[in-house]
Amino acid sequence: MKKTLAELNVYGLDGSVIGKLEAPKVFEVPFRPDVIRRVFWSLFTHRLQPQGRDPLAGERTTAISRGVGLGIARLARVKGGGPRAGQAAGVASVVKGRQAHPPKAEKIIWKDVNKKERWLATASAVAATSLKDIVAARGHKVDKIPSLPLIVSEEVETIRRLRDLKPVLTNLGLMDDILRAQDGVKRRSGKPRMRGRTKRVPKGPLFVVSAKKGLEKAVANLPGVDCVLAKDLSILQLAPGGQAGRLVVWSRLALQSLPKGVSKVGERFAA
Repeated sequence: MKKTLAELNVYGLDGSVIGKLEAPKVFEVPFRPDVIRRVFWSLFTHRLQPQGRDPLAGERTTAISRGVGLGIARLARVKGGGPRAGQAAGVASVVKGRQAHPPKAEKIIWKDVNKKERWLATASAVAATSLKDIVAARGHKVDKIPSLPLIVSEEVETIRRLRDLKPVLTNLGLMDDILRAQDGVKRRSGKPRMRGRTKRVPKGPLFVVSAKKGLEKAVANLPGVDCVLAKDLSILQLAPGGQAGRLVVWSRLALQSLPKGVSKVGERFAA
């Protein structure tokens, strides 16, 4: 799927068109969901911490087997006196014993990905933000959004308070999607809660800016809404879960600050 764009509308904070912008070549990159999915899960492994156990856990003991002829099992038993004496130790499946098959910290979970493949996936995910049917298929509310890609004046980067940002979100038609993310927050219980994953928060709009001037503070209290620098743009933000088509709000200056690798991919497909 490929979309050719000539000029893009630039919207002001009041939702009106304030100018035109020549479409960056990156928006002409074909949509490649297979590459996006593969690169996402490869990069996702880079944030995982290998989990392991102390190799000597449960084996720091004086336990020794008492041999045969005593009418008891031949398990190694703790020496000496006290409540611990005579109890089995140093083996699996006993009280205070070692684990049978503990997780190993040296397990390799890091997956490598080719640099050109990573740039292709990022460029394709950027291009997918301009395809309304793909953005809508991801679950975003796009009925009131004037056009995609949604490019806003760089004045939006200087908004520091949420109360000042809310009228802008309403004027740009983004409020429905933000309310969708707020209503979709789920409280979790059981094992996820024990492990610190107490909430499940749907992904809302992503703001891409050229510099951090305060907008990142304004969106901090909006569930599912993120703000990222254009130079740090990654497939992890553009395609959460490996599914492309996130609703992205671009600052006009942010389109000029995209990584060189992404811009080169766009130039290659536009040639």
